[in-house]
Amino acid sequence: MILTVTPNPAEDLTWHLAELRPGETHRVPTGVSRAGGKGLNVARVLVAEGHEVLALTTAGGAAGERLAADLDESGIPHRLVPVAGETRRSLALVDESSGDTTILNEHGAPLRDDEAGALLAEAARLGRRADVVVVSGSLPPGFGPDELARLVAELVAAGTPVVVDTSGPGLLASARAGATVLKPNRDELAEVTGHADPVAGARVLLEAGARLVLVSLGTEGLLVLSHADETGVRARLPRPLHGNATGAGDAAVAAIAAALAETPSLVDDPDVEGVAARAVLARRATAWSASAVLMPLAGALSPEHARLETEVIVTRHPDASDPEPTTAPANETPRTTA
Repeated sequence: MILTVTPNPAEDLTWHLAELRPGETHRVPTGVSRAGGKGLNVARVLVAEGHEVLALTTAGGAAGERLAADLDESGIPHRLVPVAGETRRSLALVDESSGDTTILNEHGAPLRDDEAGALLAEAARLGRRADVVVVSGSLPPGFGPDELARLVAELVAAGTPVVVDTSGPGLLASARAGATVLKPNRDELAEVTGHADPVAGARVLLEAGARLVLVSLGTEGLLVLSHADETGVRARLPRPLHGNATGAGDAAVAAIAAALAETPSLVDDPDVEGVAARAVLARRATAWSASAVLMPLAGALSPEHARLETEVIVTRHPDASDPEPTTAPANETPRTTA
């Protein structure tokens, strides 16, 4: 079972416009409301791909009721921690003419001490029974980097792999707590480490204690570095795809969680099989991320994701001492470890 933890969920509201003209009035088709937040998007992708998932999050107020109703309707197994504050909203405006998406994210309501404690305790309890735990998204006031690091350290000590996708101080705190995988994007990584070069930034997180770092590079694909192989691999599609990029990173995290559930050794194995497994991960994460861009709403993969996976180019990172490409076969999948 894969547990996703979303400390700061949102009611996602999405509108598609023929063209976004700032300062003007627009008449648009009816928008869509659904349960959102990065961890819930990850859960939605994994459920659609046939994985056993449990989504843990908070819910409060009228928006929280709508979030809960959508999770029920979507068939996503979930546990909700009731909170007094209103669940925040996130607004996405998709400009069909340019392919750009403008996002307005409300700040999350603060969690009281008892609410943060309940979320932390439930995540630890459920996480000890999970194959993989994913903690995704921003952190609301009251559940900060210290609480996140405590959860990561407790689960790692219990032998549960933990994937963290957050930003700011929480990213570095998760590395220091020994997170199994971190998934920053280029800007988040530069903000935390001070390095514009993603390779240098990823190595800072590895030195801090993370075991594997996957960096999203937008249309340039992604980079995977680990303690087992700090040379790492790069993966990219031969052409950029245009659409709604709001769920692209979440799809990549879903690919990471699925790969870890299937092949836990992929993070630490320094041998040829480990290198191949990480190349497969890079290929799949790139394809899933790219296919999510083609979908109108976050939390879904395009039916094209399997075909896109065959197009992904995976090579050893250019900084490698061995310049020969290490490209995993397109149809290779990680071996299951008992």
